[in-house]
Amino acid sequence: MPTVLVESNLPGLELVHRGKVRDVYALSAQELLIVASDRLSAFDVVLPDPIPGKGEMLCQISNFWFARTSHLIANHLTGRSVASALPAGVDAALYERRSVITKRLRVLPVEAIARGYLIGSGWKDYQATGAVCGIRLPAGLRQAERLPQPIFTPSTKAAVGAHDQNVGFDEVVALIGGELAEQVRAATLAIYDFAAAHAAGRGILIADTKFEFGLDAEGRLHVVDEMLTPDSSRFWPADEYRVGSSPPSYDKQFVRDYLETLDWNKSAPGPHVPPAIIAATAAKYAEALRRLADIQLD
Repeated sequence: MPTVLVESNLPGLELVHRGKVRDVYALSAQELLIVASDRLSAFDVVLPDPIPGKGEMLCQISNFWFARTSHLIANHLTGRSVASALPAGVDAALYERRSVITKRLRVLPVEAIARGYLIGSGWKDYQATGAVCGIRLPAGLRQAERLPQPIFTPSTKAAVGAHDQNVGFDEVVALIGGELAEQVRAATLAIYDFAAAHAAGRGILIADTKFEFGLDAEGRLHVVDEMLTPDSSRFWPADEYRVGSSPPSYDKQFVRDYLETLDWNKSAPGPHVPPAIIAATAAKYAEALRRLADIQLD
C-alpha cells in the first residue's frame, strides 16, 4: 500500500524550504534531501486534503524521466541511497520511494514551460491576444489544438500562495542573461520533444509541461525538482483527444475541473476535496505512472 505523508519531519536535518509539495533539507554544502509529500496544490494554493501515495508516484515518475533524458541534459540526482541520509529512528519505508538525494545547485528564477497544444492559460492568452507569452500564433486555432510546433512559454516562479505569471522570452533574458536563456529554451524544447515521442507510443499526449533548471559551481545547466509528472504536465489519453474541448487527463487537471465548479476565489485557504475526487485523482496518477513508465506501486 502507498504511504501517506502530509508534512515531513526529519529531526536533526536543516529544513531549507517547504514548498507546495516538496520539503527540502540540507545534508551538506553539496547535497540536499528532497521529499515529495502527498500535498496537493491547485491554482497555486495548497489544498487541505492530501492524495495518498502521490509523493511516491511523483518521485518515481520523475526518476524514470531523469534517467531517460540524461543524454540530453544533466540532472540533479546523485544516486545516493536515501536511507543513508535519514536520521536515526525515522521510518525509512515512509521516505525511500518519495525522496531523492540531489546536488545542491543554484536554481534559476524561471518556470520553463513547453507547450505542444493550446490549453490552460495559453488558451486564455491566445483568445485575448492571439499570442502566448508574446509568441504570435496562427489565427483560428481552437481549444486543445496541436500547435504547428512546440513553443517555449516561461513564467515567473511564485511563492506559496501566489500565482505564477506568464512572461515573454525577453523577460527571461533580463532575469538570467541571453546565453543562459537560450540554453534553457533549447533544453526545455528538446526534453519535451523526446518525452512527447515516448508518451505518444504509450497512447498519451503531453499537452504541456513545466521544468525547473539550476546551475552547478561551473555554470553547467541541470534539470532539477520534478520532471514530466502529473503535477507539472497535462497528460491526455490519445484515444479520447478531440479538438475544441478540454480532454480528460491523467493529471491534476481533474481536480482543477472540480474546483472550477465551486464558489471559490482561488486564494488560500483552499476548499476540502471530496473523498471520491481524491480517490479518482490518485487512480489517474497511478495510471500515468503505469502507462508511461511501466511502474506500479504496490
